[in-house]
Amino acid sequence: MAEVKRITTPLTKEMARSLKAGDSVLITGTIFSARDAAHKVMTEALDRGEKLPVDFTNQIVYYLGPTPAKPGDPIGSAGPTTAGRMDKYTPQMIEQGLSGMIGKGYRSPEVVEAMKKNSTVFMVAIGGAAALIAKTIKAYEVLAYPELGAEALAKLTVEDFPAIVAIDCNGNNYYEEGQKPYRKI
Repeated sequence: MAEVKRITTPLTKEMARSLKAGDSVLITGTIFSARDAAHKVMTEALDRGEKLPVDFTNQIVYYLGPTPAKPGDPIGSAGPTTAGRMDKYTPQMIEQGLSGMIGKGYRSPEVVEAMKKNSTVFMVAIGGAAALIAKTIKAYEVLAYPELGAEALAKLTVEDFPAIVAIDCNGNNYYEEGQKPYRKI
């Protein structure tokens, strides 16, 4: 069994560069969540020359749309959203200093190029394991755009949040590498 790498946030660019496609990670600390509606609002703000409500330098964003929390829980189910929905906004967000992103699915060539240029990794969380992932989230706080509901920009405190590095800072893609042994020529 491969070694699991433990990450404590913030995720420095040096740490991001040490992660390789296929690495299993457990993340502890603060991460942010935002989906496509929040990304749209943030890129529009940047286009107007405004500052973002948070500093994304050395941070991780989780593409998440949580369900309502049960009494006593910080969050409901917390599964990943398809990352490709953020692709048109992602290069601009990466330019703001992001070191990591968590979602599911493939990324566009433009996003991968921005990742390589800025030492950013893309990690995947397991779709279908939303209730289990929620157990690693110890706190959830909406920071901006509350009118967006589940798509608001929020801060999450996580402990041993499980993810797999899908695309590393060099553009190596675990989706592609993992499929190679099963392809017929």
